[in-house]
Amino acid sequence: MSYLERAIKDGYAIITGPDNKQKIIYVTSDNHTESYNDPEEKVRAEFCAELIYEYDYPANRIKVEVTIPDRVPTDRADIVIFSDDECKKPYAVVECKRDGVTDAEFLQAIEQGVGNATWVKLRAKYVVIIAGATRRVLDFSDDNTGIFERETNIIADLPKSYGKPQEFRFYKGGVYKDADGKQKAAPDIHAVAREDLIAAIKKCHNTLWGGGRLSPPTAFGELCKLIFVKISDEQKPRKKGEPYQFQIKTHEPSSKLAERINALYDEQKAKDPEVFTDSIKVDDRVLRTVVSHLEAINLSKTDLDVKGVAFEQFMDGFFKGDFGQYFTPRPIIEFAVKMMKPEHDWDVLDPACGSGGFLLHALDYMRSQAGDYYDAGTIEYFNYWHDFASKHLYGIEINDEIARVAKMNMIVHDDGHTNVISFDALDSIEKMHEHNRSFEEGKFDLILTNPPFGSTINLAEKPYLSNYELGNTYDAKGKAKPRKNQSSEILFIERIWDFLKPGTGKAAIVLPDGVLTNSSSQYVRDFILEKFQLLAVVSLPQCAFAHFGAGVKASLIFVRKRKANEKADPDEAIFMAAPELIGYDATGRKTDSQFDEIIEKYEEFQKDATPFFA
Repeated sequence: MSYLERAIKDGYAIITGPDNKQKIIYVTSDNHTESYNDPEEKVRAEFCAELIYEYDYPANRIKVEVTIPDRVPTDRADIVIFSDDECKKPYAVVECKRDGVTDAEFLQAIEQGVGNATWVKLRAKYVVIIAGATRRVLDFSDDNTGIFERETNIIADLPKSYGKPQEFRFYKGGVYKDADGKQKAAPDIHAVAREDLIAAIKKCHNTLWGGGRLSPPTAFGELCKLIFVKISDEQKPRKKGEPYQFQIKTHEPSSKLAERINALYDEQKAKDPEVFTDSIKVDDRVLRTVVSHLEAINLSKTDLDVKGVAFEQFMDGFFKGDFGQYFTPRPIIEFAVKMMKPEHDWDVLDPACGSGGFLLHALDYMRSQAGDYYDAGTIEYFNYWHDFASKHLYGIEINDEIARVAKMNMIVHDDGHTNVISFDALDSIEKMHEHNRSFEEGKFDLILTNPPFGSTINLAEKPYLSNYELGNTYDAKGKAKPRKNQSSEILFIERIWDFLKPGTGKAAIVLPDGVLTNSSSQYVRDFILEKFQLLAVVSLPQCAFAHFGAGVKASLIFVRKRKANEKADPDEAIFMAAPELIGYDATGRKTDSQFDEIIEKYEEFQKDATPFFA
């Protein structure tokens, strides 16, 4: 039951009217009535109730829409807590804003709240500014802050029941010991709903991006670092009653908070240098704002599906346009994974992993499979999918910033990030092996990938081009001559063959239709049919990638790497499909999908087809 639901049950507030025209009546504030459909009103209503049940302030001393004496133009405080029953002596003034306001709007709210609270005829000790989950509390009980007002007078939380400010707001176990050694109640961080997590991530990114202060990918990279710190702080062993470190501390300047956060980051970076190699590059005050967005959330305990969808929805928008090449739509990924049916002991690779979508959905598939064998919450259930994540999932991404996103995505999903590397997947596998010994030829059972389309690999820039069979032309005698350039997606076909296990290794590959249809690409098709058994070709509609800024018509091909000396059988059957409905249209709107039907038909087709090992 929420605080507001308790307040309604106890008669402190009443909500009336139809859903689209709801009103809220604040009973303890002389039955003051406001529109409950206003997002800002929802924030105020919930916090009013929280003041009663969490902060232990008497309901009769909490008033809304309090007129500020002699302010011109007439101003009203959203909430005022009084220290007397007659409501003559203000104790704290609260300014409420809807969740998701900009940083500039939040700063304006701070000034409005401070102006109201410090007005000579009101003169409150504390100011609270709240915008959804983001809060700022200022201490004006001491007049000596001077020019450092709004900086050194920031406190962790509003005092409970007219007491002293506590050092931190959040403590493990929801209890802490005050200066007198008495145990008192305090909130613990908690899991959140998907919408709340999406809102928090967006607020963080907007704060870091700052309307151009950092580029969008750089801002997201910095956000990844801070989420990494947040999760590592949550998972750090601490006794019941000990505070978390990733939060605002009472009377701590932003520079000191930044020192604390950077120390946490450096500690984790030393333990796991593959995740992040550089330092946090965020202004101290900006960092404090990001901390205020995230401090109340327990990312570790938030449901994995909630985290997955929240991050995916956020990145869906982030990766459109210029970054569309790094993001494959969810329905296509899910379809590819279900067609391939990965097994618990398979080594799975995406050599062009982008933000990590294929890897994460392979992990989701394995987590679902774990539920078929074990009860959720048991150690066996956890080990089944977590061992797969940490030991069998691999990714390669050439772009450092996007590789960081993929690693962060894996960390949020708990986990498998140590086998995601930033490297050119088309470069020497020997070099890759030196970088991370888990990468080697002929190792992988399954490759799921959407390689970059249209990039050109030039021999002058990338001498490794001549090492590829598809990087050469051949005369009538079979003598090789290096090509001056080759399309990246064509080289990826050969690189996938390099990585797969002979005879059993399978792959699902997104390819532009030109590779499969253009007469100039016949040599590529010959390579595919010679080196692989072509299991299935699913032609995707034109809209498949339009939502992400790529209008190229593409298909998914499903292949198996042939054994050494295995010859293609001219009678090999190939499953073909061309769905018109794939779960979304060119604008990104949800539609019906034929993918499940195709999977069923493919399974029937496989029963009738001759097994490759026969």
